[in-house]
Amino acid sequence: MLALDEKTIRASFVNASRKEVSDMTLPVDFDEIDWDKIDYLGWCDRKFARRAYIVVPVDGRFVGILLKQADGSARSRPQCSWCEDVHLPNDVVLYVARRGGAAGRNGDTVGTLICAEFQCSANVRKTPRMAYIGFDVEAAREKRIATLRERADTFATGILQDS
Repeated sequence: MLALDEKTIRASFVNASRKEVSDMTLPVDFDEIDWDKIDYLGWCDRKFARRAYIVVPVDGRFVGILLKQADGSARSRPQCSWCEDVHLPNDVVLYVARRGGAAGRNGDTVGTLICAEFQCSANVRKTPRMAYIGFDVEAAREKRIATLRERADTFATGILQDS
């Protein structure tokens, strides 16, 4: 992912009000992000409980999305819809986002299960276990990275549908 600055991030949001964007806090470690090792930028807001943000590259531009963590918890451990890691070292939560444009203003939302602290990029970069003799672990890892990018893009495109 290309390195982003604060101005670009704030300008990218498609489903947040100007007030929500101005109140947003950037990630604590923003200056230390290794942009080559992430496929999207995601973080939880330190000031607002249950509020999070993602910025996803889509068709040569960046799409910022305000997320809200759904109330309640699952009875069983859910699987992240983006990285699909079955050996997760972290929690997975349901995040919900308003669609952009008129649909979002009318209350239309989209939800997805994502790693609670947005560790998907690290999860897909782990070397997978050898499934069988001759299994190409590097090809499998590259496929997981490409699939994560595709799922993040699909989610962001769904938010953009009516904006």
